[in-house]
Amino acid sequence: MPPPLPRRRLEKVAVNMTPMIDVVFQLMIFFMLTFNIIAPEGDFDVRMPLGKSSAEPPDDLQLPPIQVRLAADQEGTLAGISMNGEPVLDFGDLRQRVASFVDVALESGASLEDVELEIDCDYELNYINIIDAITAVSGRLEDGQLIEMVKKISFVPLQRQP
Repeated sequence: MPPPLPRRRLEKVAVNMTPMIDVVFQLMIFFMLTFNIIAPEGDFDVRMPLGKSSAEPPDDLQLPPIQVRLAADQEGTLAGISMNGEPVLDFGDLRQRVASFVDVALESGASLEDVELEIDCDYELNYINIIDAITAVSGRLEDGQLIEMVKKISFVPLQRQP
């Protein structure tokens, strides 16, 4: 039997933390410099109207709401647009009609807070068409500046057709 090996004293291993901290700071600086701040998608400045009680008398000076109807076919694509019962060609035409309505309302002494729009759409309609309608009526660009049009937008409750 061979002679026993002498026992070595276990030495404590020291871990140098400086390189790890350097890497962490370099990663942090990298992510801070490459971070892109973008506007949140679908962030509309739209104020939903408060529900009115039935006991409240109607205001004679209040403008009637603009009624926009979005019809869908069976696949969910946009089949037609109408504003206050009149057919509208596309969202550009809708924007122009709402803009003229808002301009007339502002000339008569009303404010943007008085203009209200009600969207009635089919249950099957693709969501992107509703977003396009809100975009078309909420504002327009003139000479590079955003002109606000409608801020009060309400929705007719959706009902699934049997």
